[in-house]
Amino acid sequence: MKTPLALLTLLVCLSLPVSAAETVLLKDDFSNAKLPQRRAMRGDWKFANGTATCTQDDALYRQFKDHGPILFYDLAHTNVTVRFSFKAEGAKTVVFTANAEKGHVFRFVMSPSGTSVRAFPPDQPDTKSIAVATEKTTFKPGEWTPVEVKLSGPKATVKIGDAPAKTFEHASYARPKANLSVGFAFGTVSVKDFLVTP
Repeated sequence: MKTPLALLTLLVCLSLPVSAAETVLLKDDFSNAKLPQRRAMRGDWKFANGTATCTQDDALYRQFKDHGPILFYDLAHTNVTVRFSFKAEGAKTVVFTANAEKGHVFRFVMSPSGTSVRAFPPDQPDTKSIAVATEKTTFKPGEWTPVEVKLSGPKATVKIGDAPAKTFEHASYARPKANLSVGFAFGTVSVKDFLVTP
């Protein structure tokens, strides 16, 4: 016969959401301007009210050879699920990338006209990236857009906003990765609720 304490513990466990049992590899709620794994670069990032916000500085954009503000997260990984939300105002592109120690591995580039999914085959040194797919999925300026990217071996499953999740495949996606990044070009972008789980 179970004791009242054991029954209470069982009821509490059953009432917990599945997500509560997830192992968290990295979490950034932007409550602190400093996080050991985070590198906020190429702009004056502001951290307040649970968000990271930056407006592109055109002089810095030129200085960094047409690369806009970016948040890097140093996290060695191979298979992970990444979740975050962003809000873009006046941005021409919003970019998510999983990077190896040297070079990129997986990337999607969103613009108001659609999304390009890219791969970076290491056996093609003369090719910076190749197009894996082009989707119509985009973001609405001034509105929060949730993103989920699941990297598993040669597959990347991406869900953006209310659009159905789609899986893309390329052998190079299976490579070990060293960090993740969210960047953009032009305008102002805010990021919130950055979370990485296995």
